[in-house]
Amino acid sequence: MRKFRNLRFLGGALLLVIAIGTAGFHFIEGWPWFDGFYMVITTLTTIGYGETHPLSHTGRVFNIFIILGGVSLAFLAVGSATEALLEFELQSFFGRRRMERDIGRLTDHYILCGAGRVGRSAARELARRPAPFVIIESNEAKAQKFAAENWLMVIGDATHEQTLREARIEHARGLVAATTTDATNLYIVLTARTLNPRLRIIARASEEVAEKHLLTAGADSVVSPYAFAGQRIAQTFLRPHVVSFLDTATTHLGIDLEIGQVPIAASSHFAGKTIETSRIRQDRGVIILAIKRENGMHFNPSPDDPIEAGDFLIAMGEPQQLRELELTAGSPA
Repeated sequence: MRKFRNLRFLGGALLLVIAIGTAGFHFIEGWPWFDGFYMVITTLTTIGYGETHPLSHTGRVFNIFIILGGVSLAFLAVGSATEALLEFELQSFFGRRRMERDIGRLTDHYILCGAGRVGRSAARELARRPAPFVIIESNEAKAQKFAAENWLMVIGDATHEQTLREARIEHARGLVAATTTDATNLYIVLTARTLNPRLRIIARASEEVAEKHLLTAGADSVVSPYAFAGQRIAQTFLRPHVVSFLDTATTHLGIDLEIGQVPIAASSHFAGKTIETSRIRQDRGVIILAIKRENGMHFNPSPDDPIEAGDFLIAMGEPQQLRELELTAGSPA
């Protein structure tokens, strides 16, 4: 902030005046260094104890300049510090109010419970999409670390109903229970499922035995970072090129390739057509890897496979191509 830069400049100028004053009294009056330093401090703080030693005419002239320069800088520094603190407090207050208003307008959003490594990774991916989300974190100091990200944050305990209501759980699309303890995630899932039975809930599990309890509590799916990491290590040894391909297609590594899902509504431009007659591959350069239907996943569809309302096309292509395909799939025939 500009105010804090001004404070640093004024602080440096004050230190320079103190150094010049101390040296001046030492060389002009022949005082010990500490006596000169003490004289400068009592002068700048306007305490008025009196002169440490009698001053000569030259010393008094020098002291006038120290008073005019140093005291002025001291008052300016105090004023700037007060202004900066007041501005900071006002920005914090209005920033919180603005965040509360933004959270109050959320709908069809995602709630991330926990700002740990898993929660942060999920937040960055949602922000890249972008998709609306809010983070619930009980540790205010941890939440402040991500103030520069401009993420919506609720400070509170996600196991409490009131905290989840503040995050507008009744209007949310999904929730992630990503705290570091399975017991806390279990309570979050139980509370969230009670408040919104239609909510899609994904929970993090540290222990294998916790997966069953989380699913019983109401989680739609459970992710174990440790199990995933172990599988990933083994697959990197056994199938390194497959892992490289999946990294390219599912993570943002600077390569313009992505795998996405495209919903087909009843009024969609593609509903009732086949893979071939839809001309998705020819016109948009997107590859259809699979079709997700109610009865399961149909991999590697043939050109004659129909595209029906309610299907999800699992497609691979450049991000812009996928966005255009989503827009076209949502437009009426």
